[in-house]
Amino acid sequence: MAEANSSAAALPAQVHPQAKPGYGKRSAPGQRRRTAEDFAHLPPREASIAAFIDRLPEGAAMDAKTLAAHLPNYGQAACRTALRRLSLEGHLRRVTERIKGDGGSTHWVTRTYFSRTARDDEWWAEFQAGNVPRSRTQPPRQSLPSEKPPRSQAYEALATAGRMDPRMTLSAADCAALEPLAEEWLARGATPADIARELTAGLPPEVHHGAALARRRLRDKLPPERSAPPLPDRTLRILECTVCRTPGRPEALPGGLCRPCRGESLPDLPQAVPPTEIHRRAAAIRVNLRTLERSST
Repeated sequence: MAEANSSAAALPAQVHPQAKPGYGKRSAPGQRRRTAEDFAHLPPREASIAAFIDRLPEGAAMDAKTLAAHLPNYGQAACRTALRRLSLEGHLRRVTERIKGDGGSTHWVTRTYFSRTARDDEWWAEFQAGNVPRSRTQPPRQSLPSEKPPRSQAYEALATAGRMDPRMTLSAADCAALEPLAEEWLARGATPADIARELTAGLPPEVHHGAALARRRLRDKLPPERSAPPLPDRTLRILECTVCRTPGRPEALPGGLCRPCRGESLPDLPQAVPPTEIHRRAAAIRVNLRTLERSST
């Protein structure tokens, strides 16, 4: 399988044509680092095509026709089938996306997001909604029992004050007790250096209780609260079927495919009501209305 991956990688991706500006391939966020086993779970053809796509630059055209023109071993039908399989396996999704142009105007483009790390439908639904999902491929590192937890920026700022001026040397217990006050400074936009400077500026010749002085300064000179930053514009995305480009909600496109492209029949639509039945029901409603009018007079 690694041979299939490497053979695709050897193709000259740098001469591969780009799609129209704003269109083409986009790399999904949070992928693992590239390895020779990224597509080992796929059949050889799909693994080879996936490895080729993985090495294409951003914005590269990756429709079946373009891929077939640059992959001599596969025709358009084979490339279409491979793209379908890669979608089912969670490696790609076709998306219509609204983007801003140079003059601030918006327009819609069609992009194919590719991930060498296979993602499930839930991950792609979160991505479509504008939320960058957390990677589920690497569990958080567990600290060893012998490891000490890292010291916070607030704690370090308090400890730094004593190094800047020995009169403000604080004990470990003092730093831990004052840490919440220093954290509030950081939350309001101050830096650790700002805190240390404020604690050491204009000190009297002798400081008898550095912790008490630090507490008073941290409380009395607390910066004002910052206004909330404006929310970033959320990219509007609409998923499309990878095969036929039918738009739909994520739950209607499991594996990135609509029901017909998954080989499933559409649900039976309710039978239309014949015109004669419509006229009969309308006449009955009119009779009921006239009866109500007479009874109310």
